[in-house]
Amino acid sequence: MSKTICVFGNSSPEPGTPDYQEAQQIGELLAQAGFSICSGGYYGAMEAVSRGAREAGGRTIGMTTPFYRLAPNAYLDQTIEIPRWQDRLFALVEKGDGYLVLKGGTGTLLELAALWECLNKRAIGPRPCVAMDFWTPLVEAVRAVERQRRSRTWDEIGAGLIHLAATPDDAVAHLARALAQPTAVR
Repeated sequence: MSKTICVFGNSSPEPGTPDYQEAQQIGELLAQAGFSICSGGYYGAMEAVSRGAREAGGRTIGMTTPFYRLAPNAYLDQTIEIPRWQDRLFALVEKGDGYLVLKGGTGTLLELAALWECLNKRAIGPRPCVAMDFWTPLVEAVRAVERQRRSRTWDEIGAGLIHLAATPDDAVAHLARALAQPTAVR
């Protein structure tokens, strides 16, 4: 059974825009690397990553919720409906063997923060997480605060829980390397 990468990203990118094209390329690269892809199941980056994966022969999963009152995107092999939107976030976190966080707004920020904290507090086992370069200023700012505090309860400083990637190739290569190691298996 292939490992699943949960991809978080903005719902706004339209087909043909740079953000949509990058997400579509990431979906394609993940599928070519043998991963299944899970997303929030709707539009924008979620559609693009599913489209790229599906067109490359990969398996796609979307986790939706009635809260949004939207139909899932057309590029999903499987849709899992989660009754409450709050629970959907943690269902996505639990589903992933690894994670990739694309450019996004407050919803994607919430997903990144929840995922980061779940990894840090060991609410889930060790799993690779990649955030695209868009998030570098935020990630580095949080790391700087924690270094100043010398927090003993924050694994990010020693473990590097989030890998920052400048390109889709770097992001997917990092996930492939990390998930090839026995310690990454849940």
